[in-house]
Amino acid sequence: MDYKNIKISDYLYHLPDGKIAQYPLVERDSSKLLVYKKGEIENTKFENITDYVPDDSLIIFNNTKVIPARLFFLKDSGAKIEIFCLEPSSDTTDYQVEFHKKGKSEWKCFIRNASKWKSGKVTAKFNYQDREYEISAEVKSKDTDEYLIGFNWEPADITFGEVIESLGKIPLPPYIRRESEESDKVKYQTVYARVEGSVAAPTAGLHFTQKEFDKLEQKKCKIDFLTLNVGAGTFKPVKSETIGGHKMHGELFCVNDDLLKNILEYKSRKITAVGTTSLRTLESVYRFGVKLLKDETCEFKIEQWYPYENDGVSFENSIDAVLNFMHKKKLKQIYGKTELMIIPGYKFNVVDLLVTNFHLPGSTLLLLIAAFIGEDWKVVYEYALNNDFRFLSYGDSSILIK
Repeated sequence: MDYKNIKISDYLYHLPDGKIAQYPLVERDSSKLLVYKKGEIENTKFENITDYVPDDSLIIFNNTKVIPARLFFLKDSGAKIEIFCLEPSSDTTDYQVEFHKKGKSEWKCFIRNASKWKSGKVTAKFNYQDREYEISAEVKSKDTDEYLIGFNWEPADITFGEVIESLGKIPLPPYIRRESEESDKVKYQTVYARVEGSVAAPTAGLHFTQKEFDKLEQKKCKIDFLTLNVGAGTFKPVKSETIGGHKMHGELFCVNDDLLKNILEYKSRKITAVGTTSLRTLESVYRFGVKLLKDETCEFKIEQWYPYENDGVSFENSIDAVLNFMHKKKLKQIYGKTELMIIPGYKFNVVDLLVTNFHLPGSTLLLLIAAFIGEDWKVVYEYALNNDFRFLSYGDSSILIK
């Protein structure tokens, strides 16, 4: 298959603005659920999702937490500058290191209103635990549309995580055409969010409540977690005519050895990924095992075209290779970076069921869905459009059974 010549125009559909959810529902699990299996579609409520997850199976969630990454500053002239923190400037794979720094921190950022900030520092004041603080920001360098920003704050007795929690706003996706509100701090997080680092939510998980977790336990399902820090690149539109012209964004993730052992144990009993981020991480771990079997000194980074240019190995051999690597290095968890692009023609190795929302026309996420269920993606999306499903981050959900 000539995968790089896949036409983006073949993965477009008409999405009216009125179909894009601007607010979440009051009750997370009251959203609609589209169930796809063997070409058949059911229409139900999300609270019934556990009826479609196999008994005694493994279900995997992304426990990343969205940070209030939008920071607002003022110049001496009064001009308002917005700084959008993307990721730490250092090569650390553990964002928690940067969140715990006191007094200063450097981040790669987007800047809104950059034309009004040519030089110098911008400042902002905020309160934390009834004490006033002042933070300044300064441009250190620029690379295309990204800036390296140095932050300094006084008093220097609180962490950068505490700074942005007090000063920042939740970064809603660009297709939600409103300012973030106080309620978004809760609603735009999954109930199981734990590890800070994302600038976008793993939205498939937004529908889950404790009620669904209790039902899964009653079905003797094993619940496990991984972490992938969702970056702003997830919203990057595909502007090229073919997928070969698109540069896939990279995202950092972390998995532990217990998860890998569970994957081996439950593969024959079905594995469900909650969200495309979970699926992408699991497939990246498999590809790392493929790499290790060829070169034990390889870097844990999966380039976007790697699967299409290298033969795979058995699922068991790959995961065993990763576990053996971790054992030799005495690692309980392992960090990696993935640029993996999943498009039609991709061979899935880990996941049998996918829980996901409905995605933008012509996006890499829609191509992933097409890879998972084939040309029936058109049937699924047409059904959703014709049956009043709500689309995108705050929209309704689906469970796709491969």
